[in-house]
This record gives sequence, C-alpha cells and structure tokens, in this order.
Amino acid sequence: MTTALLLLRATQVGVSVSDMDLLTIGMIQDMYVEALNDQAPYARIATQEDFDRF
Repeated sequence: MTTALLLLRATQVGVSVSDMDLLTIGMIQDMYVEALNDQAPYARIATQEDFDRF
C-alpha cells in the first residue's frame, strides 16, 4: 500500500489526518473492507429466531 492509497482509503471512510495518529494501517484497511461489505447483498438476513436456535 502506498501513502497515497492509504490517504485515499482513510478519506473514503471518513478518517481525518489528525485521527490517523490513533489508528494503524491495518485498522484503516479493515474499516474500508467493512464499508465495502455493508453494500454487499445478502441472500438472507438472520432474525432473532435464528440466533435463538443457534
């Protein structure tokens, strides 16, 4: 990962430059991946009943 790509990903997930002191590169990458996962379609969403059976 280049510096430019890290700054782009941080900006895309809403992390400011001053907040970057508190985060690692891995944390920013994880935040970006999770943001992408939020847009993924799921065939089925678990309900409370599903969790109760688990």
